[in-house]
Amino acid sequence: MDDFVAVTNPNRRATHCWCLSHRLTAGEIDTLGHGSRETAFRALCERPNPPGVIGYRDGIPVAWCSIEPRSANTRLGRSKLIRPIDDVAVWSIICVVIRSGHRKRGYTTALLEGAVAYAAERGAPAVESYPVDAAGGRIDLTMAFVGTRAMFEAAGFHVAGTTDAVASKLPRLVMRRDLPPSVSGT
Repeated sequence: MDDFVAVTNPNRRATHCWCLSHRLTAGEIDTLGHGSRETAFRALCERPNPPGVIGYRDGIPVAWCSIEPRSANTRLGRSKLIRPIDDVAVWSIICVVIRSGHRKRGYTTALLEGAVAYAAERGAPAVESYPVDAAGGRIDLTMAFVGTRAMFEAAGFHVAGTTDAVASKLPRLVMRRDLPPSVSGT
């Protein structure tokens, strides 16, 4: 938990993102966290599939990727803007953060590879993301957590569909990386 905070809020500002607003409804946050977003996030971390992965460099937490089954993301599941493109039980990446001072060092692809491996180990048939196509331009830093088409393509994802959602006034895509069927123990 401290490693998540080190990546997403190293200065310990009072208003801190707990990676919940795109995942749970306000009522679920209240129920799970008894009024505390931090407590709600901690409860998610206690589940069999914690809500994401942390990337490290020399033992220092430098990256966070929110990933879990789409079905576990109530808000995403109810979204009228980012609808499922088929019936595949995908795992969804809804947030990617590289800690300030560690960006532009090549950590994103390794982080996404780790997130995909995490989902694959748990039987995911595919992993989806919902980034923008920045077309070589920049996106507003407040919306950068959704990622870009280029960063997901570098990690083996392909465009699988479109959404009605936007970030930084740019349309968001559905990008997918299909995974090989998991092999049961022999």
